[in-house]
Amino acid sequence: MTDLTDVRASALTLEEKASLTSGADFWTTKGVDRVGIPSIMVTDGPHGLRKQAAGADHLGLAASVPATCFPPAVGLSASFDPELAERVGTALGVESAIENVAVILGPGINIKRSPLCGRNFEYMSEDPIVSGVMGAGLVRGIQSQGVGASLKHFAANNQETDRLRVSSDVDPRTLREIYLRGFQRVVEDAQPWTVMCSYNRINGVYASEDPWLLTQVLRDEWGFEGIVVSDWGAVNDRVAGVVAGMDLEMPSSDGRTDAQIVAAVREGRLDESALDTIVDRLIDLARKAQARPAASGPLDVETHHALAREAAGRSIVLLKNDGGLLPLSRTAKIAVIGEFARTPRYQGAGSSQINPTRLDNALDEIRAASSGDVAFAPGYLIDEDAAPSDDETAALVAEATDAARAADTVVVFLGVPAHEESEGFDRTHIDLPAAQLALVDAVRAANPNVVVVLSNGGVVALPFADEVPAIVEAWLLGQAGGGATADVLFGAVNPSGRLAETIPLRLEDTPAFGRFPGEHGHVQYGEGLLVGYRWYDARRMQVAFPFGHGLSYTTFSYGDAAAATTAEGDIVVTVPVTNTGARTGREVVQLYVSLPASEVQRPPQELKAFSSVEIAAGETAQVSLRVRRSDLAYWDVRVDRWIVEGGEYDILVGASSRDIRSRTTVQVEGEKVVLPATMNSSIEEMLDDPVVGEELRAAIEEKFGGDSQLMKLLGNFPVGRLDGFPLPHAEMVALVERAQRG
Repeated sequence: MTDLTDVRASALTLEEKASLTSGADFWTTKGVDRVGIPSIMVTDGPHGLRKQAAGADHLGLAASVPATCFPPAVGLSASFDPELAERVGTALGVESAIENVAVILGPGINIKRSPLCGRNFEYMSEDPIVSGVMGAGLVRGIQSQGVGASLKHFAANNQETDRLRVSSDVDPRTLREIYLRGFQRVVEDAQPWTVMCSYNRINGVYASEDPWLLTQVLRDEWGFEGIVVSDWGAVNDRVAGVVAGMDLEMPSSDGRTDAQIVAAVREGRLDESALDTIVDRLIDLARKAQARPAASGPLDVETHHALAREAAGRSIVLLKNDGGLLPLSRTAKIAVIGEFARTPRYQGAGSSQINPTRLDNALDEIRAASSGDVAFAPGYLIDEDAAPSDDETAALVAEATDAARAADTVVVFLGVPAHEESEGFDRTHIDLPAAQLALVDAVRAANPNVVVVLSNGGVVALPFADEVPAIVEAWLLGQAGGGATADVLFGAVNPSGRLAETIPLRLEDTPAFGRFPGEHGHVQYGEGLLVGYRWYDARRMQVAFPFGHGLSYTTFSYGDAAAATTAEGDIVVTVPVTNTGARTGREVVQLYVSLPASEVQRPPQELKAFSSVEIAAGETAQVSLRVRRSDLAYWDVRVDRWIVEGGEYDILVGASSRDIRSRTTVQVEGEKVVLPATMNSSIEEMLDDPVVGEELRAAIEEKFGGDSQLMKLLGNFPVGRLDGFPLPHAEMVALVERAQRG
């Protein structure tokens, strides 16, 4: 193994430099044997390793090595526990190291702008703090094993429709506060080895050739030190990508784009120093990969499966449990209904599709955990190519209702079929199949003690929510999801998952409705900041289940919250939380912030911190939550920077966005925004100028007195528009010039 410590771009020929900037094949990079730069392997895997042969595919069509399929992001994010995410990341790193994979492509943290996005199962949340905190946990875990993570898809990649070309047209403030904030959190907290740029354009510019995105923001502002890798096939103009800071094109272009880079340098269209900067970063990636200690195998399949089961159990959200129908009695007569109980849907389709080391199903696990009778009826078919006849449907429903009548409790498994939810296309609705909804109605009529268990990668409408006593949101839970579901149903695991995305009543209520997926190559992000719960709160709109919601088999009470600021300007909030029930449970304490007197548009409240805390029955935990001062900032488009607005902030602590248990306030010292003075500055803006503001105020008071009504009327007039008010034109010009000089 060659020591790469002193190897730099200067040691390479122009052709060798260019060769490093694209893949050798589908999954490996090129090396340069002459100076000892090795080829390394990268592979898919946000929730499990998907290592394929070198010439395989990117969409899950070919088999990959067996690996642990952990809960996809839609499930893991519901745990609201970055420490659990880090443990899962560590396991992903171990499996990657055993297979000699240098970089695993994940996590994905794009915002769930619409529930229709076909890839929502791979993304964390509708909230950037949840996405950023959970994503950072995964990255820390992966990289603890000497394996690189690839944070994706950077940025504003929120749909699959026309994803290789569509322009996400989004205003600067929304882009910064919603769609980039999570990426910033992960980069600054966990420093991933790589960031994957997305296919789409942002305000007309391809992400792969956007110097503002890849250099100014990512590197200069956030301090990113790793490499930018393209999504597979995301490169539009390779030379423009080099200038922008896009380091590695994947997969191989068979040398075509390497030749373009060489030609651009020789023709003077590309400065070779820009190429050298990229090559030095690529050599550093190879150096980090080479430094990983040799991994010991084979994989401990059982230990990783146990972790997958724990993570899946922590991902499940108990949406409803009227009358304490859950947990189930182990001696009860149970009817399990629904093909998904026997044939689990445990992951999404596409580039993250894992070949699991083993696979549990809920039916077998329920039977294993029960000492009573467990009947089963499929209720419906899930094969898209084998639609049942009317007679077959009637027979399936009749079998299910017969089983329901004979049972004490009915557990109905419903979900979204795989062919409706995948990378590569978006959903067109959020409805469960009509046959499944009809089945629920029929079963409920036969036996009212119904528990609905959902299997879905994106939220679904729940028209039966008021009609059934218990609903369990079980997402896509990975290979151990069947066992985890049984654990929660029987109470071996006390549910503690929380919704990382709002469940709406109707698709028509969602923020992006009418603006998704766009048309003619553009999608307008017209809802602005009001994404997810921000939208529903601002419109005071009813939802099926709110962001942050989730029940437990125990209960919690909250004491009075107290808030204080630190020397760094962060806010530390402490609140006593008591487990008032009879069993140990885990509460996700959520902290929302509001600034009612803000000078800029804000959502009514925004999540800024959270903590998942295990509390024994009867015990009280003093929960501490820290809000970073930087997370209070808004992006001021007038000065193009983050601004913390001063004032009295409301601190809202609770169990969901609509279950606030304790409130307090804290005074935050703000930053003064000084706008550049021009003749187009308003009178009010000039009065705030630190150089001439007081002089102007004195002149106005001397001439017009303290006429507040006059100032209300004329305060927003540009100073160059009203000759003689408040000063003669020449004097006002001189005043503005002095302000500009400072």
